[in-house]
Amino acid sequence: MDFIAGAIGGTACGPAAGGLSTAVGYPLDTVKVRIQTENHYRGFWHCVQETYRTEKVPGFYKGVTASVLAVSAVSSVSFGAYKNFLCTICKLRYGAADAKPSKLDVSLAGAAAGASRAVLTNPSEVAKVRMQTQRNPHPSITHQPASKPKYRGSLHCLKVIIKEEGFGGLYKGCSALLCRDCSASAIYFLSYSAVCDWLTPDGRNKPGFLIVLLAGGFAGVLAWGLATPMDVIKSRMQTDELDQHKYKGLIHCVRESVRKEGAKILFKGLGLNCIRAFPVNMVVFVTYEGVLRFTDHYINKK
Repeated sequence: MDFIAGAIGGTACGPAAGGLSTAVGYPLDTVKVRIQTENHYRGFWHCVQETYRTEKVPGFYKGVTASVLAVSAVSSVSFGAYKNFLCTICKLRYGAADAKPSKLDVSLAGAAAGASRAVLTNPSEVAKVRMQTQRNPHPSITHQPASKPKYRGSLHCLKVIIKEEGFGGLYKGCSALLCRDCSASAIYFLSYSAVCDWLTPDGRNKPGFLIVLLAGGFAGVLAWGLATPMDVIKSRMQTDELDQHKYKGLIHCVRESVRKEGAKILFKGLGLNCIRAFPVNMVVFVTYEGVLRFTDHYINKK
């Protein structure tokens, strides 16, 4: 049931429940990726202005198909895998799957869920990042018919990558993504659990929905704060196409990025990540908890 609840929670932040989250959130993600991977932008507003000037509104939505297709699956795997890993850990350590887990148990289950998510989503992440950083000047700017882009969409992008770089190309940046998602997912579920335990009054089994909203938003901000450095490295590694080959691996990418642009490069996009994380994860967690409580009350008790 956790897989289904997680999928619905993810969908609640996507177009299926109203396109507001995607309409507002995806352009911010595009700007974040461009800031992280290209050093000629002076900041957030400069990137927004330049993208709109040269590519108009469609420039902000490149690769959105990959994001829309992945959103429910990603959330489903995150929550479903977390719950199943947590039950397995509790059964091994305490003899019962429903035993109260320790903070270490929660962290380990979260990290394992993050690893599962990274392996599943890396190909869609590569396609999304490649699409977002692809330049296609709008015809109104060039006063010429639009030239055919290298990638004509997310699925076409995946096909081109396989053709040119082999299946290994779909897993570029996977080491950085694993580092990002394992650490972020561990702190994500740990901080959510800790805040819920802290704010829930004695005698109550489950936190109220206001507490769930606050804990979910806080967990999202904390997780993305921790994840941003590896998010930068992941994006840089994934945009490194076959004809460029700038980075030999994770450590080399970190070393070269810091050497050329300073340690501050590792925190590019931090503010955007945190701004998006609070409202999105409020909705994800309250939807997830709502679905679980609904099924527990109306289905499991029948």
